[in-house]
Amino acid sequence: MKTEIISFLEKYEERILGQSLNLRLLLSAILAGGHVLLEGVPGTGKTQMVRTLASLLGGSFNRIQFTPDLLPSDITGSMIYNMKEGRFQTLKGPIFTNILLADEINRTPAKTQAALLEAMEEKQVTIQGETYPLPKIFFVVATQNPIEFEGTYPLPEAQQDRFLFKLRIDFPTFEEEKMVLKQVMEDSFDEKQLSSIIDMDTFLRIRNEIAQVKVSDSVLDYTMQIVRKTRGTEAIRYGASTRAGISIGKAAQSWAYLAGRDYVTPDDIKMVARPALRHRIQLSPHVELEGATGDQIIEELVGSVPVPR
Repeated sequence: MKTEIISFLEKYEERILGQSLNLRLLLSAILAGGHVLLEGVPGTGKTQMVRTLASLLGGSFNRIQFTPDLLPSDITGSMIYNMKEGRFQTLKGPIFTNILLADEINRTPAKTQAALLEAMEEKQVTIQGETYPLPKIFFVVATQNPIEFEGTYPLPEAQQDRFLFKLRIDFPTFEEEKMVLKQVMEDSFDEKQLSSIIDMDTFLRIRNEIAQVKVSDSVLDYTMQIVRKTRGTEAIRYGASTRAGISIGKAAQSWAYLAGRDYVTPDDIKMVARPALRHRIQLSPHVELEGATGDQIIEELVGSVPVPR
């Protein structure tokens, strides 16, 4: 299976230029069964990144544009009365898909944002008291713009904790950006030309293989020391939850698998710790006033924990 996933990653990197690390982290997240929050300014290819992932995976894809007037039923679905048949029937919403893009999730109020909570955690949706299971492969990618705050509703901590990673999308290098421009001008960036690299059954088997990647007790101790240290430092007002430790462990298994190993190393933990923790901690006011960022604090915190041999 490792050959298929490496081919998948290579094709993915061919289509989305200048984001190799984020692509690998995005793939690690879906392999780990988690969800991702993408943060970046408009026009940096966030939607394209997710749409291409769905095309290469061969799964179903739905996109929801989050707006202030969006209702929870617009996401999950609703019950309507069928006059022809004389009975109520359920209309399932766009959430019933393999890959869901929640575009500009912070543009809608918390009531509508919360419609995703049950789906992201329990892999099921309740409509009018009836519970419906979601596909085995269900992956939510939510995007938000970090520079525009007018008319937005910040995600509550409980919602953010549902995301395995928070990834920041930066601008590519000059040459990479020029290549993107060239592809678009030559009209060679057509999603319809993309064929799936992995089918759903193969992807599920790969997930089962990843679950067998070994995590030693010393690496587990290392992971928990990092998580617990976020709760015991003055620089952090609110530390990470137990779910953060689970997220780091599962993501590290996927990262190790993509590296061709059947065991997790401390370096794998270091690699996934920052995107797994940056949205789960709140800095103390005095640290923010000094201009420190969450990533800097996480970097210092991880560096202060002794690495197991």
